Amino acid sequence: MQPLILIVDDDAELASMLVELLAREGWSTHIVLTAGDAERALSAKPPDVVLLDAMLPDGNGFDLARRWRAAHPALGLVMLTARGDPLDRVLGLEIGADDYLPKPFEPRELVARVRALLRRTAPGRGDSAVLRFAGLSIDILRREVTAGGRVVALTSVEFKLLVALAKQPGTPQARESLSEAVQAGSYQPLERTVDVQIARLRRKLRDASPGADWVDTVRGEGYVFVPRGGVAAE
Repeated sequence: MQPLILIVDDDAELASMLVELLAREGWSTHIVLTAGDAERALSAKPPDVVLLDAMLPDGNGFDLARRWRAAHPALGLVMLTARGDPLDRVLGLEIGADDYLPKPFEPRELVARVRALLRRTAPGRGDSAVLRFAGLSIDILRREVTAGGRVVALTSVEFKLLVALAKQPGTPQARESLSEAVQAGSYQPLERTVDVQIARLRRKLRDASPGADWVDTVRGEGYVFVPRGGVAAE
């Protein structure tokens, strides 16, 4: 079955260009120009990936992204917007977007981002769907983390950092590689941003599972995931 890409953008000319671009990759597309139509389209036939504009005539793309992430954890979500301010990019990632591309963007880069999301959301492909450690479970498709028997509410950035670290337990990872895990491409968070997000992640995991510290700092290198006990993946 062809992947379905939902394009939510009130710029009809840009949307038509995206349809042509994505069709060349063999992907099906559906265009809507308003937030209301986007909500109906998502309910009628859930897509694999949504390309979402931040500013719509009848709604705010950031609000849509927040609701959709909560309701559809496995949905691939890319924000396309003329608002290129770094704070807007951080906000988009914080509320659950998988990626963020400011307009104008390089078409090949967009295709690469969508292809990466499709690999993640396609069942039976790529990495294991669930990473399990003693006292910690990470469901990659559902975006659900359980520590000490409790579900841990993580932002999109925190979740991506945890997955990147947990996929290489015991191996120190530099801030640069962790930044790449948060968002590939030309825009990268500052190193200090990674430090802040890691600190929040560690605090949330400790609150859920007191006495267990899953992420250690490696001076001069970055951070490392330290499994407490056995490890298994499904």
